[in-house]
Amino acid sequence: MLRPEWVAHNDFDVFHVQFGFDAEDPAELARLVEALQVRGRPLVYTVHDLRNPHHLDRGLHDAQLDVLVPAADAVITLTEGAAAEIRQRWGRDAIVLPHPHVVGLARMRRSTRRAAGTPFRVGLHVKSLRASMDPLRELPDLVQAVQELPDAVLQVNGHRDVLARDGDRRHDELADFLEHGAARGDLELQVHDFFTDDQLWTYLESLDVSVLPYRFGTHSGWLEACRDLGTAVAAPSCGYYGDQGPVHSYVHEENEYDGESLRKAVHEAWAAGPVTPLTAAMRRAQRAEIAAAHRDLYLSVLR
Repeated sequence: MLRPEWVAHNDFDVFHVQFGFDAEDPAELARLVEALQVRGRPLVYTVHDLRNPHHLDRGLHDAQLDVLVPAADAVITLTEGAAAEIRQRWGRDAIVLPHPHVVGLARMRRSTRRAAGTPFRVGLHVKSLRASMDPLRELPDLVQAVQELPDAVLQVNGHRDVLARDGDRRHDELADFLEHGAARGDLELQVHDFFTDDQLWTYLESLDVSVLPYRFGTHSGWLEACRDLGTAVAAPSCGYYGDQGPVHSYVHEENEYDGESLRKAVHEAWAAGPVTPLTAAMRRAQRAEIAAAHRDLYLSVLR
């Protein structure tokens, strides 16, 4: 769909870009924009990422944004902070529409609260260690922070490709740290394949707080899933995670990290107690509002 040929030979009213252009040459995106203009079809762009979490170097994504943001007939983003950055960088006023629910509404209704008397469980999920993650930078402080709490457990999950002995992308330093930490009893280590959606929701429900180990990024669907399920979030200061909803913030940027702030964030989550999840009714109403806003926006750009 990102090819000018697709635009030329398919019938549609509005072209809405959200994801899928990570590897596109900016010149190809410019050709796409030109093809849309030739056909008289409006372009809507939702800016989820102002800094691509999968790119170590920001140059390509910045160049892609330099094509899409100025050319779009309407720009959407998820938070006021991101909208302010878009205004500062490109002089465009973005419409702010919040991220809708991630967990299915029926599954939200079946969500179970953690039983009283169980250990306070802090989760760090390194997934497949994408470019924006630097768990080794914060793991020593996270271990210490959890050890300082009564009846608390640090659980670290990761995929087999980076943590298993025969993993295709095994990260020896991280895997060794976690294996030694587990052997000492500093943490619980769980190495597994990619979770299904339902496995992921069950995992998030088992945590009291999920720590996002990002050093750059913009918004988080993981954070929204935690809000759906009643799991607290310790979020870094990079990006606009704190604009999405209540989080326990700590300082973690590409070139800055404060371990003491991470310790405080974990302790604050412990002191705050259980988080009340957003209800399915609230999320259903929000989704209806977001859908109506998109409908109105599409009609506006068509006019």
